[in-house]
Amino acid sequence: MAWPVKVFLAGLLVPWVLPIGPLNLSVYRIILLLALLPCIVKWSQGKAGKKRVADFGLILFCLWAAISFVVVQGSDQAIEPSGILFIETIGSYLLARVCIRNADDFRNMVVFVAKLIICLLPFTVYEWVTGTNLLLLAFGSVFRTEAITWMAPRMGFSRVQGPFNHSILFGTFCGSMLALTYLATKGKVSGISRGVLTVLVGFSAFLSMSSAPLAGVVFQIALLQWNKVLGGFTARWKLLWAVAFVGYLIVELGSNQTPAQFYISHFTFDQQTGWYRLWIWEYGSASVANHPIFGIGLGDWARPLWMPGDSVDNFWLLMAMRHGLPGFLFMVLSLLSIWLSVAKKTDVDPDIDVCRTSYLICMVALVFVGSTVHFWVAAYVWFFFLVGSGVWILDCSRSQQPELHNGNVRKPRARYRVVQGDRKLEALWRRHKPRIRQ
Repeated sequence: MAWPVKVFLAGLLVPWVLPIGPLNLSVYRIILLLALLPCIVKWSQGKAGKKRVADFGLILFCLWAAISFVVVQGSDQAIEPSGILFIETIGSYLLARVCIRNADDFRNMVVFVAKLIICLLPFTVYEWVTGTNLLLLAFGSVFRTEAITWMAPRMGFSRVQGPFNHSILFGTFCGSMLALTYLATKGKVSGISRGVLTVLVGFSAFLSMSSAPLAGVVFQIALLQWNKVLGGFTARWKLLWAVAFVGYLIVELGSNQTPAQFYISHFTFDQQTGWYRLWIWEYGSASVANHPIFGIGLGDWARPLWMPGDSVDNFWLLMAMRHGLPGFLFMVLSLLSIWLSVAKKTDVDPDIDVCRTSYLICMVALVFVGSTVHFWVAAYVWFFFLVGSGVWILDCSRSQQPELHNGNVRKPRARYRVVQGDRKLEALWRRHKPRIRQ
């Protein structure tokens, strides 16, 4: 795995906010800013594989967001948020596109992040039990960090914030790694190590004590079990969509609650928070209807006085509220073009297919979690980095893999013979092999 990726991933867990000129930049933003131009150059040269529709779609999303900021807030107030949005969106996406180009890169990334999460465990468990965030206190003794967010305990334990802005973001970050850790590391680490890594990653997500990330973890476990039990059935995912549709109809027709209300009343820690999210959807969608083209930018949204909080706990809704429907569609259609293409990419080696399945389960879980959580700051760049980390799958095909014969790898026939170990002769052969006869 390329060192810029390691530095970026480690930077996500460094909560410093560094004053540079008029800006306050986090560590990962500085890394993305430094890597942006080289990544754009390599992408334009074709070193990130074939250019995809999603690449241009995400660029259009950033451009439309900049236009919406100018229209709504004025040019003076639009420069900084537009630049940050471009760096965080395109920077993180292209970093993954350029640096993660094969299964080994992908697996190394997964193992590296899983190890980072485990390194945080002593601090996060301590915070879970005592309520003291040692990470932010330690980092804050050197440079300014994000503020420690106080949240009411749940089941007698504190909600772990870790190095992130909120416990929900910590839970989302850790929870998004569950399927990746369990599936993508298959063959990379031993079976016991893979199981231990997966359990510790899932436990770390549990420490956040947040409904949405934990629901995402349960959702991934269910999909993993479905894939394991019905692994030999090629239409298993189509069957799952059919089962989900039937379940939706049962709740819709057989209950006095809507599916969203049914989920909130049965599968959330705090039902009051769940109902509040329904009201966010009600008035947030009204804001989109009132400002469908350019959105409201970073301004406040219209809502009743009894809704004092200005946060919108729905990533997809907030994108439409801020940037209008065109910006929302540029982003969503770009993401769908990647995910659907990867889902249809079945002509790959079994090892790559494992990475493909884990990537898609992770993405579906994040779509699910994003409907009740907003991805901001580190979680936002992590999301788009994950999106870009699976695009390499589209450049693979079974014909590029070693042929299998009776379960063993069949080595390609050597057309030209070379004395192994003789570097000079080997270099000469590589240079002049069209002139050498067997």
